[in-house]
Amino acid sequence: MGWVARYLGPEQFGLWNYAIAFTSLFGAFATLGLDGIVVREIVRNPEKTEELLGTAFVLRLIGACIAFILSVGGAFLLGNTDILTLSLIALSAGGFIFQAFLSIDYYFQAHIMSKYTVWAQNIAFVLMSIAKVVLVLNQASLIAFGITGLLEIIIASTFLVLFFLKSFSMNFIKLKFKFHTAKSLIKDSWPLILSGIATMIYMRIDQVMIKEMLGNKEVGLYSAAVRISEVWYFIPMAIANSIFPKLVEYKKISDELYYKKLLMLFSYMLWLGICIGVFFTIFAYTIISFLFGNKYIGASNTLMIHAWSGIFVCLGVASSGWLLIENLTKISLYRTFLGTISNVTLNFMLIPIFSISGAAIATLISYVIAGYIADLFNYKTKKIFLLKTKSFIPYFLWRKYL
Repeated sequence: MGWVARYLGPEQFGLWNYAIAFTSLFGAFATLGLDGIVVREIVRNPEKTEELLGTAFVLRLIGACIAFILSVGGAFLLGNTDILTLSLIALSAGGFIFQAFLSIDYYFQAHIMSKYTVWAQNIAFVLMSIAKVVLVLNQASLIAFGITGLLEIIIASTFLVLFFLKSFSMNFIKLKFKFHTAKSLIKDSWPLILSGIATMIYMRIDQVMIKEMLGNKEVGLYSAAVRISEVWYFIPMAIANSIFPKLVEYKKISDELYYKKLLMLFSYMLWLGICIGVFFTIFAYTIISFLFGNKYIGASNTLMIHAWSGIFVCLGVASSGWLLIENLTKISLYRTFLGTISNVTLNFMLIPIFSISGAAIATLISYVIAGYIADLFNYKTKKIFLLKTKSFIPYFLWRKYL
């Protein structure tokens, strides 16, 4: 990505990331908040696996079409009428259609076999990384890089399907769509759909607002910092997805064991975020200069600030499993909505004063609010707030001394 950013320059790199960020605002319609819900149901009712996977696939395909229409239509209505911008947004939104095949991953998650998903994504990433190198060497246009983003999703989905068909006796012919199952899944997931919309707004609205308030170049600088700051977010997601089926089992055994494991998860996740934050704060200038070049050096301060958001991303990801197990998904919506309002308001206040660093400050504060402080003001989540607070002390100290 660093080489591509150097080649494109902050202006074109910023436009590309604006298209991705704008499309992401509608990504919740493509997933419909089904991820944890379907995994939970497969763990609880393994005999309904084929029905759950088939129904989830159809629902996600419908949601993907809605997300595509909203992305392209919304961009046009907001005045993005030039062909290049609309094309980049259409390519990015086209990925939603093929992401419907990632419904297969629910099976892998439920059986703690996420390695297949990792393999598929890594193969696609490596192939498209090679393709981007070829494009840079041949001085390709920006639209060509937009196409690689769509191809990466298509390749990952294709390999995931192949792994599924090769490794297991199930196949798509056996997968079934059931209306009553769809109705049940949507009933459980609608708060997560709204929460997902709010999440993508407060994770990506900063780039959209920077473009409108400052321009494409500043979006490019900010995007460089955010790409580095968020590059490791797949780790807490992978940990949370892997441990989720186990937490469901621990809950069945005893609450004492269940909350002990939750405290362990929160502590390890939080300290992972702290270590990453310290690393990026110390080496921000070196990393930006090495990966993106001197044209992007203005992104260094932004990286130092934004990197600390990872702590509260980790806590939020870790607690999402608890909300699903306890069937408190509406609370996820409330706290995410609070984070969204905070982020948008703070962006309006801080971007004119501190430029792109202001957007990073707004993001950090909104993550603190949504991922930690919001739990204090609901009696149902006070217990989890205390667990998060305890997790600031490393878990090995709790186990040994406390």
